[in-house]
Amino acid sequence: MKQKLPDAPWLHFATHGVVNDGGGKDLSSWLALAPGANSGGEDGQLSMGEIFEMQLQAETVVLSACDTGQGRVTGEGVIGLGRAFLKAGSSTVIATLWKVPDDATVLLMTTFYQELAAGEGKVDALQVAMMVTRAQYSHPRNWAAFVLIGAS
Repeated sequence: MKQKLPDAPWLHFATHGVVNDGGGKDLSSWLALAPGANSGGEDGQLSMGEIFEMQLQAETVVLSACDTGQGRVTGEGVIGLGRAFLKAGSSTVIATLWKVPDDATVLLMTTFYQELAAGEGKVDALQVAMMVTRAQYSHPRNWAAFVLIGAS
């Protein structure tokens, strides 16, 4: 899968994310990928360091895993998975600020993509998706974690 990422026009990761904000030059944050039968020694992780080294064509990267918008806070902002995808060439990243529940996330993401298909822009599609999710799952932990970083 890692070899196919640079050519994808859009990336969506609905997987487990681990964010390490241990400070220093720690780049141990990663997304879980399933290593294939012929994984060639791959560990099943897409690390922040690997992402920093990529040259992506993806206009948008959606990280609907938990905590993917977090990272190490520096004078230059938050250094985390979202920043890594922006550095790798994506113009927009949608990430989460805390642990998100599966059922509410499915509704939010389904609505988001329906709105995009109907012609809405990313910002408006995310806003509508959050409102639809809020109507069914009223607590903010269910819908307010999603943020758009970069170009709208």
